[in-house]
Amino acid sequence: MLLTPRVKASRPKTLRIATALLAAAASATLLAATVPSPAKPLGIGDRLFPHLGNPGYDVMSYDIAFTYRGDNKKPLDAVTVIDARTSDPLERVNLDFAHGKVRSVDVNGTPARFESTGEDLVVTPSRPLGRGENMRITVRHTSDPAPAKDQEGGWVPTSDGLAMANQADAAHRVFPSNDHPADKAMFTFRVTTPKGLTAVANGLPVATAHTGSTTTRVFRTHHPMATELAQVSIGRSTVVQRTGPHGLPVRDVVPTKDRKAMERWLKKTPDQIGWMEEKVGRYPFEAYGVLMAQAQTGFELETQTLSLFESDLFKRPEFPEWYVDSIMVHELAHQWFGDSVSPRSWSDLWLNEGHATWYEALFAEEKAKKPLQKRMRAAYRQSDGWRAAGGPPAAPKGPEPGQKISIFRPVVYDGSALVLYALRQEIGHRNFDRLERDWVRTYQDGNATTEDFVRLASSIADRDLSGFFEAWLYGAKTPPMPGHPDWRKAAPAGK
Repeated sequence: MLLTPRVKASRPKTLRIATALLAAAASATLLAATVPSPAKPLGIGDRLFPHLGNPGYDVMSYDIAFTYRGDNKKPLDAVTVIDARTSDPLERVNLDFAHGKVRSVDVNGTPARFESTGEDLVVTPSRPLGRGENMRITVRHTSDPAPAKDQEGGWVPTSDGLAMANQADAAHRVFPSNDHPADKAMFTFRVTTPKGLTAVANGLPVATAHTGSTTTRVFRTHHPMATELAQVSIGRSTVVQRTGPHGLPVRDVVPTKDRKAMERWLKKTPDQIGWMEEKVGRYPFEAYGVLMAQAQTGFELETQTLSLFESDLFKRPEFPEWYVDSIMVHELAHQWFGDSVSPRSWSDLWLNEGHATWYEALFAEEKAKKPLQKRMRAAYRQSDGWRAAGGPPAAPKGPEPGQKISIFRPVVYDGSALVLYALRQEIGHRNFDRLERDWVRTYQDGNATTEDFVRLASSIADRDLSGFFEAWLYGAKTPPMPGHPDWRKAAPAGK
């Protein structure tokens, strides 16, 4: 308690000091109560990527402008505008962003403080944001295509420019974002390049402007998209237009020098789309196409509406035509499975890759007489080894240190297609085909989980399939194959 002095004259020195100390202590207490805790990386708790994504808000749209000056080793100037809505009161907003220089950040038109920590850009608005409040975050930054130490993905340098490969968690090395597939949003891309270069991006073109020696092209998606599926390609390319089923725009992007040689592959796409529509229903987006990049990625990628392929895939004589065709169908199938219906968490990856592998194999059976059963029997033989190495299909092991794409192991490809084969054996062809159609229709443009798939399959089969799925999706060992009691698994290594 502070006693009030009785004297009216100047207070004794000791009393003045004591009073000052009490006042300072009170001020320090007040200051401590108002100073926020240190900024730290956040995440939504994904089992495989715990720091990916951010809580407290839902992104509605991204508007991203890139300026490329002709050198794919130098940073691009960029502006990312994020429109979002808060789901919780926020004093700070965490964005995923890890490989570029941030020049300024505004929130709702007012400058905001910002700092980087871990792989997060932490933004402090001029005032706290309430629950259910709209916010527009404008980040002026660079986007660096040069590889970062112990990081992979993001921009991919090509022989004539750049492309993107953001799976599984690399979009935030290109632009600030809520970089998790659980938060899908609409996208607009504005890409400025020197004249003579062609830029393309997800969605459809909406505007082109020529200014001096540069050209700006604008592209916009018509459906929400996960950040890992974003695609921007810049290079000396030709855009080939054709029409798919129901008048669908089919836009292929090919190195100009390879235009004629690649036509034999590009012209296959409309029929492949038609084949997939016969299996699962109408194509879910506003356009589709193949992007042939002059790059060595070691993979192909289902970037939404414009799948990324190494151009060398189509030139390698050791690959038979049916094999390349089936790879094209694999990435096409992802437009339904993984792009339109996106995983809620990365542990649901088997739903993406298992289905894409399934239709890849089914296409090879129907079009090239490569028996699906033979492929599945071979997968069954190896399946226990795959589970030991990578975990069961719906509970995969985490990535190896510094190798985020190492979650893409055999168990999520043929090992997960094997689960679908077992399911078809269990519930019958008719119910299985209905399940596939109902799945992509029910969850179109959204996110879904393994539990959602189990629930829908049980409803269509009119019986509880949770025990079946528990064994096939989470078991350390592969269960017996329904209808094939003679199928055997390989003996463990060393025995």
